[in-house]
Amino acid sequence: MSDVKLLFAGPMGAGKTTAIRAISEIDPISTEVENTDFAESSKAETTVAMDYGEITLDTGDMLRLYGSPGQKRFEFMWPLLAQGALGVVVLIDNSRPAPLADLDEYLSAFAPQIGAGRLVVAVGRLDTHPSPTLDDYVEAVARHGSFLPVIGADVRRRDDVVGILEVLFEQIETLAADDSQADAPDAWLDYVQTARAR
Repeated sequence: MSDVKLLFAGPMGAGKTTAIRAISEIDPISTEVENTDFAESSKAETTVAMDYGEITLDTGDMLRLYGSPGQKRFEFMWPLLAQGALGVVVLIDNSRPAPLADLDEYLSAFAPQIGAGRLVVAVGRLDTHPSPTLDDYVEAVARHGSFLPVIGADVRRRDDVVGILEVLFEQIETLAADDSQADAPDAWLDYVQTARAR
């Protein structure tokens, strides 16, 4: 048995807590407090340390799900939380004033995970805020000299969060196979397939 760490990152209000809550088999541990930074987001509460949830796979392996705080003043925690993570999901809220600038900030913060091919970008609220488009995000990623999956998702929907993980795991598996590494996440892909069947 082994433990695998996944990190959900993104600006305040992007849905990190919601995504973890959607798939965790335990009640997520959350460090949410009353939001006092309404210039950053109008949400009532915000994460100040991290969120935590778990998924136990059929193999007995444990997926440990972490959510980073989104406020800029906590950015020093982002690389700390990313240490040892198999992959990172960057959630972007398309309704924010400058979502492409948010993306740039997170791509810079998680450059090591990008270099290892262990990051996926998921954009929310595209239904109510269709601009920028997913193509705009792909172009923004390319300006960083990277090719990363960019998908639309509603993290309130369990299937959408499972889909994000599916994309991340398939990318990691492909890269692991190309590098002849032994850490291809077969058990995690099995989880995704089982979750989709529910």
